[in-house]
Amino acid sequence: MSRLVMKFGGTSVADLERIRRVGRLVAAEVAAGHRVAVVVSAMAGKTNELVAWTDAAGPAAEGLPASDDEYDVVVASGEQVTAGLLAMTLRNMGLSARSWMGWQVPIIADDAHGRSRIDDIPPEKLSAALDGGEVAVIAGFQGVTTSGRIATLGRGGSDTSAVALAAAVRAERCDIYTDVDGVYTTDPRIEARARKLARISYEEMLEMASLGAKVLQTRSVELAMAQKVPVRVLSSFVEPGEAPGQ
Repeated sequence: MSRLVMKFGGTSVADLERIRRVGRLVAAEVAAGHRVAVVVSAMAGKTNELVAWTDAAGPAAEGLPASDDEYDVVVASGEQVTAGLLAMTLRNMGLSARSWMGWQVPIIADDAHGRSRIDDIPPEKLSAALDGGEVAVIAGFQGVTTSGRIATLGRGGSDTSAVALAAAVRAERCDIYTDVDGVYTTDPRIEARARKLARISYEEMLEMASLGAKVLQTRSVELAMAQKVPVRVLSSFVEPGEAPGQ
């Protein structure tokens, strides 16, 4: 059976009903014969709320800087909530599933807190879980430093998590689910004449991302190009069997 990584952004997991729809999309891929790893973002708006809390908490004491590693502890918690909720949902659907935090995989990252880069993902634990028939639901946007501290990958970092994990476990592809059904020449929510592209090269996608297109995070496109990971952009606002995009 081939391996597949599915990534769902904040709007796709914004509430329990949307998480249930995600569960049905995941179940359909399992039924199709894939070994599935799912990477999730925090619920829409949750990371902004957590960041605001860290801003309000401020420095630990007068004259001392805010602790970047503790910032990461707080803002990474949104993905942990989503991962647990989706794993529970999948279990209720009769699937074998469990949540994974970045440190459990482990996703090894450097100590540039708030903008960390992934150094390595040893694939053994995750591969064994997938080959055992478990759906691995992984908290995106986070890794762990060599000293054991949580490190976040920067805003939009769940895309990077997904591509890096797909490369690590040698997945057939990485499917990025969002609120649009593919890559367009411009934002279809703004421009009615926007045209969906059947295929796009890594270089073209990287140029679009660098010019402000919000379909994929720039770093995730760079990683996909370097590791030759096939990436699809799909809509999560469909039911299994409907055309999700390309």
